[in-house]
Amino acid sequence: MHFVCLECRAAYKKTAGSREVDRCPQCRGELIDAGADLAVPKRRDTAGWRALEAVLRAGLTFHGGCCGTGPGYRPRTPREVRDRLVLAARTGMPVAAALAVADPTLIDRHGAAARPRGGAGTSRQDTGSPSSS
Repeated sequence: MHFVCLECRAAYKKTAGSREVDRCPQCRGELIDAGADLAVPKRRDTAGWRALEAVLRAGLTFHGGCCGTGPGYRPRTPREVRDRLVLAARTGMPVAAALAVADPTLIDRHGAAARPRGGAGTSRQDTGSPSSS
């Protein structure tokens, strides 16, 4: 299991039955149980750590399922996080669910398009073909 200190950008491996206190040895802050399937970003990868922080703060972890299935999609960059937060805002989808969506440009399971919809006041782009008007 990976336990992460977001403040120090440090990860520690512990066994599931470990009796150690869940405190960072560097700052004594709380360690977050991120799961065994976490690919820890390098300490100097600030963008990777920002994305990881957003995922963990939303309540998602990297615990695999049964039979070797992984935890599913998790964003790795701040841009991927932003795209999924936009999806959550547009569709009303919970943030944790939106962060787990692999492709936010697809229509989500709530039936709402992730892209802005063209309303009555928007026009279609010119396709280059002559109009029949």
